Amino acid sequence: MIKNYLLTFFFLLTLLPSTWGQNRLTERLDSLINLKLPDGADVGVSVYDLTANKQLYSYRENKLSRPASTMKLLTVITALENLDPQDVFRTEVWYKGIVRQDTLIGDLYVIGGFDPEFNDVAMDSLVSKVRSSSFSVIQGNIYGDVSMKDSLYWGTGWLWDDTPGGYQPYMSPLMLNKGTITITALPASTKGDSAIVLAEPLSGFYTLTNDAKSKDYDAGKFSVSRNWLEDKNDIIVKGNVTGKRKENVNVYPSQDFFMYTFIERLREKGMRIPDEYGYRELENDSLSFLVTSWETPLQKVVNEVMKESDNLGAEALLCKIAVNATKQKKVSWKEGLDVIKTQIQKVGHDPKKYRIADGCGLSHYNYISPQLLVDLLKYAYNSSAIFGRLYKSLPIAGIDGTLQYRMKTGTKAHKNVHAKTGTFTGVCSLAGYLKSANGHDIAFAIMNQNQLSAREVRVLQDLICETLCGH
Repeated sequence: MIKNYLLTFFFLLTLLPSTWGQNRLTERLDSLINLKLPDGADVGVSVYDLTANKQLYSYRENKLSRPASTMKLLTVITALENLDPQDVFRTEVWYKGIVRQDTLIGDLYVIGGFDPEFNDVAMDSLVSKVRSSSFSVIQGNIYGDVSMKDSLYWGTGWLWDDTPGGYQPYMSPLMLNKGTITITALPASTKGDSAIVLAEPLSGFYTLTNDAKSKDYDAGKFSVSRNWLEDKNDIIVKGNVTGKRKENVNVYPSQDFFMYTFIERLREKGMRIPDEYGYRELENDSLSFLVTSWETPLQKVVNEVMKESDNLGAEALLCKIAVNATKQKKVSWKEGLDVIKTQIQKVGHDPKKYRIADGCGLSHYNYISPQLLVDLLKYAYNSSAIFGRLYKSLPIAGIDGTLQYRMKTGTKAHKNVHAKTGTFTGVCSLAGYLKSANGHDIAFAIMNQNQLSAREVRVLQDLICETLCGH
């Protein structure tokens, strides 16, 4: 009997260091929240030790919160689970008709594949390949085929007054430069002179007014806008320019920006083509032929979505998920969201307990919990098909992406945190993976709500990460 008691006693002693360690961690994290959480703000936290397969810390882990861009974790994990790693976003040019000598007697179609990375280089490549085809004259029409998705160009719950910001583009299967104009402003050598202003991509679809001044504080704050209340594309740059400034402004509508620029550049290459364009779905038949195409790898889009928090890319992934699930060409956001809800079920949660409104987190109607995010991260970690591709796409603390300027050199979290940020007014979230001092892999989610200063809650989030990395 005494021997049995001694064995039990020594067994309990072996558990004490682990128990004490976790208690100390809980005390430190509780203390951080008590000291650093701004008055009036809320937070939910979930931390899971993936190596030891146990929960490390929880604080209101089931609290529903708006995720902002940490919503992209749901979209990307669902995409990596359901889409072929070799999948691509493809933009195609077809003709329908017959070619006699150098003349196409028929119509030219540009078929949109919702490529969020289709840029100036891609446009020039597409134009050059069309120009080098068997015809240089088109006796017919030029059409954009945008039948891949419905005509809703914004997600549910997106804010109308976030336009003309480049982070909220008008969605279309045909996108050029993410549906935005990139403005670069530089100061001239003489104070008070007009600033040097450059715009990309070049296109006659918009006009540019430069009212910006060089090193002139009386000129006011630097800004880039357009007359968006009239749905016009007259871009206005104004204010003081003391150093290099770069901003994006969206254009309306994005498919017209694509088609106008495409036709403009074909004409510059010497093609004789119609002055106007329209929109029509290509109906394939014996007179339909592929002229050329442009492809963007799936992983490239995933990397941009995660590293740079690209909203367009996340919505394009959502559309791609829907096409894959339905096997149909034309889809809506709903079909993509249904697949995300199925993914939520796979990790053991009831999707009815959450609100999923879009794929990127711009919607103010999204509501999820830290525990859901952590369980999705756990699922991804345990999947060889998902984890490697997800992990390399995440921003690295102090190194790149949206974490480039956080948890810098000298902190325990530097390079050890790979995570997705999420921020808009009143919301600041951080979720991903980190490596602790004992070599364990940790999944975590921190969701702050109802604060006016994102800076203050980022301090709290960074301190939590440093504490976990030092554990």
